[in-house]
Amino acid sequence: MKRKFLKKIGLYSITVLMVLSSCEKKLDNVIYGDLSSTVGTADFAKGTLMAAYTGMVGGTGWQEGWGSAFPGWKVQALETTDEGVCSWGGNWFRLNRLDYDPDFDWTQRPYTVLMPFISRITVGMGQINKSPISDALKTQYIAEMKGLRAHYSQILYSLYGPLTIKTDPAVAADPNAVDVPRPTAAEMVKQIEADYKDAIAVLPTSFKGNDYGRLTKGAALTGLMKLYMQEKRWADAVATGEQIKQLGYSLASNYEDNFSMKNKSGGVSEVIFAVVCTATPYNDIANYTNIWMAHVIPGSYKDPSGIPLMGWGGYKMPWKTYDKFDQTDKRLKVLVSKYPTGKDANGNVTYVDLRATGAIGALPIKYLPDGWTKDTQYGETDVPVYRYADVLLMLAEARNEVNGGPNATAYDEINTVRKRAGLAALPAGLSKSEFLAKIQDERLFELWAEGFRREDLVRWGLYVKRAKDDGSVFATPEKVLYPLPRAVITRSNGVIKQNPGYN
Repeated sequence: MKRKFLKKIGLYSITVLMVLSSCEKKLDNVIYGDLSSTVGTADFAKGTLMAAYTGMVGGTGWQEGWGSAFPGWKVQALETTDEGVCSWGGNWFRLNRLDYDPDFDWTQRPYTVLMPFISRITVGMGQINKSPISDALKTQYIAEMKGLRAHYSQILYSLYGPLTIKTDPAVAADPNAVDVPRPTAAEMVKQIEADYKDAIAVLPTSFKGNDYGRLTKGAALTGLMKLYMQEKRWADAVATGEQIKQLGYSLASNYEDNFSMKNKSGGVSEVIFAVVCTATPYNDIANYTNIWMAHVIPGSYKDPSGIPLMGWGGYKMPWKTYDKFDQTDKRLKVLVSKYPTGKDANGNVTYVDLRATGAIGALPIKYLPDGWTKDTQYGETDVPVYRYADVLLMLAEARNEVNGGPNATAYDEINTVRKRAGLAALPAGLSKSEFLAKIQDERLFELWAEGFRREDLVRWGLYVKRAKDDGSVFATPEKVLYPLPRAVITRSNGVIKQNPGYN
C-alpha cells in the first residue's frame, strides 16, 4: 500500500481499526466488530480496505509481517533454515535449532497477528457491502480483501496447518462465538483457493500512482500458484504460472535493481507485489520503512557512496550456505563476505574480511542504500513480496514433476534466471532428481532472505533435516509446523487441538 495513499485515509483506517477492535476475544487475539450501518460511509469503506493492508507488515507491531524484525514470517523463514543465523544468539539460536514450543512467543506472533486481521477482513467485507459506494467499487474492494484474506490464511496454513477461517461477518463479529474443531487441510485449502479465484476474476493487472502496492491479478495468481506448489498440485501450478506469464512481467536487467530505489512505483517489471516503503515513519510506526540493512550491517560498515547507515550487525548467512554459490554469481553483489569500512590515505576503499574475523557468516545485505539520505536507519526501498523470477523457478520445478523430468521449457525458465546471474546454462539430459536438486539450489541463490526458504524446504522434505544435519537435538518431525499458542488450546477447552508432538 502506497504510503501517500495511507496518509490520505489514515484517519479512516485508524477509526476502522478502533471499531473493528471494539470486542476483542482475549486469549486468541481475534478481533470482532460492530456491523451497524452507522459507519457505512464511502470514506469508511475505503479506510476498511486500507486497514486490511496493514496486516502485510503486522499492523502496529514493530517490523512484523514482511518487515525486518523477529516476529515477521520473512525473518523467521531466514532464521529457521539454511539461509540464516543471527549473531545476537539467545532466541535467534532457538529459531535456527527449531527449538520452539507452545510457550515460545516468537513462533506465536504470526498467529496472533494474522488471525485478527482475517476476522477484521471478514467483518469489513460485511461493512463494505452496506456502504453507499458504487457496485463497481464495492466489487473491487471486496476482491482486494478476499485476496488479502487468502494471502494471510495461506501464511498461517504454511506455518500452523489448517485453521478455521471465519467467512461469515456475523460469526466473525460475535465475541461469544463457539469454538469449532480445526478443519481438514483440504477444507482450508478450498477456502484459500476460492478467495484467490474470486479476487483474480476482478482485480486489475496493475495499480498506478498512489495506488501502487495494492493487490493485483498477478499478485493473487502468484499466491494461488504458491498454494498449489505447497499442495503439490503440479499441473494446477503450471496452469497458473502460464497465466502469470501472459501478464507482461519480465526479469530486470540487473538482479539488484529489484532491491534498489529503481523498484519504486512499479519501476521494475519483475516485481509482482511489493510493500511500499518510506524513509519517514508514519505516526511513529516504522513498519512502512525498510530497516533490513540496519539488522544486517555491522556498526563499522561505511558505504562507499558516503550515505550514513546505522548497523546492528545481526543477520548472517552461514558460511556453508554461502559457499554453495559460484563466486562469479552476480547476485553476490548484495551478499558479501567482505564489507567496506572507509577509505585509506589514497582514497581506496578499505574492507574487513568477515571470515578472517571469525564471523559466523556473510552479510545478506540484499537492499541497496540508494536514496537513504533522510535517516541512517530507515530506508525507502520497497520490499518485494513476489517476483517474476520466483514464478519462473516454480514453473520449472512443477514442469519437472508433471513430466517426470525436465522438458525444454523448464530448462529455459531456470536458465533465464541463471543467465542474468552470469551463470552457464544447465547441462542437458538431467534426470528428474538431478534437475530438482538444481532447482533447490537456484531458489536459494535467487530468493535468499525473501521469505520463501522455509516453505521450499518443507515442500522438499528438507526443513527438519537441515536442522538435524546442523546438530540440533530439537529437530524432530513435528517441527515441520509451529505449535499453536497454548492459550488458544486452553481457552477452547480442548475443542481446538494442538499440532502433533507438542504438549
